[in-house]
Amino acid sequence: MNFDNISVGTDIEQISRFEGKTPESDAKFFSKIFTSKELEYCFSHGSPAQHLCARYCAKEAVVKALSEFDIKDVYYSDIEVANTDSGKPYAKISKYPDVKIKLSLSHTNETAICVALCSK
Repeated sequence: MNFDNISVGTDIEQISRFEGKTPESDAKFFSKIFTSKELEYCFSHGSPAQHLCARYCAKEAVVKALSEFDIKDVYYSDIEVANTDSGKPYAKISKYPDVKIKLSLSHTNETAICVALCSK
């Protein structure tokens, strides 16, 4: 099997970093990281910090995976994390539509983690 066109990235973060943050009081922070669709999704849940943290982990994991392809011009706000109708998370990067990304997200009450698998 040839792994030249596949890369992996992972990230784990403390959910407490996102607790108490709101789109109103933390607009500058959120605009650098999240899309409006992501914020709408996260704040539609009872524990938005868990969802914000998981999406942050996804973006960090994707950036790490992209570095294997020498792609360094992608910022967190360029990456959109969404869910299929069945709930499976995925990510897309509009300026790199040829990069396919699969995600595995998980969280406890204290931490969130993501593994991103990218192919080009």
